[in-house]
Amino acid sequence: MPLLAPQVSTRQVVTFWLPASSEQNIVAKAKTQSASYGPQYPARRLLELVGEKWTPIDIYGLSDSVMRFSDLQRDTPDISKKMLIQVLRALEAGGLVQRTVYSIVPPKTEYRLTKDGKRLHRPVATLCIWASSNERFLDAIHRRRQAAQSGKV
Repeated sequence: MPLLAPQVSTRQVVTFWLPASSEQNIVAKAKTQSASYGPQYPARRLLELVGEKWTPIDIYGLSDSVMRFSDLQRDTPDISKKMLIQVLRALEAGGLVQRTVYSIVPPKTEYRLTKDGKRLHRPVATLCIWASSNERFLDAIHRRRQAAQSGKV
């Protein structure tokens, strides 16, 4: 059974489940495909693509819609303009985002996921949905990390 993420917008929360036997098959397959966790290990390569702080947020934010730069920046208020530009350019260079610039005044630039971007969106959306459903768990981990860093363990 293939792992499929639901189609979601940035303002929906969708819950789904994966049968335990499918999870076990996926884990077993991933472990047998690579003898080591070296640079060619698929999970490392995936995390190299989406492991930066803002990349998964922007991929998730684009969902199946076309968005203007200002909309992306508004939806992620704590990202700087410079950082958003860098993330979008990296996604565009990787063929994950298509940028369309309109020669009008004021300038208009739109972003949309490409076919490859939509394919990568599925696991990113799954992770974002899981994070939204597990905020307390994540908060507890962050508190423990902060305590450990400040020497209060």
